[in-house]
Amino acid sequence: MEKEKLKKFAGTYMNIVGPIGNFMFYFQAFEIFSTQKSGAVSFTGFVISVIALTSWLLYGYILSNRPLIIANAVGLIGAICVVLGIILFPSP
Repeated sequence: MEKEKLKKFAGTYMNIVGPIGNFMFYFQAFEIFSTQKSGAVSFTGFVISVIALTSWLLYGYILSNRPLIIANAVGLIGAICVVLGIILFPSP
């Protein structure tokens, strides 16, 4: 496969796989909001995730790299939802 074709394929692939991989945050957020319990979810861990995802999103923006922007925007929104869920429904 030519380098340009491979590059185009990789970009398309990552535009699909990147957001899917970061969708796991939404499953955690759904669990918290539907049960109204944050269980053993680590607030610190998710705050670190928010910081990391924000950093990757900004890096993708600086590079004008669409797969990085899309994947990390999807992940960031989901991680923020989890952090809000932990704040709204703390474990006893």
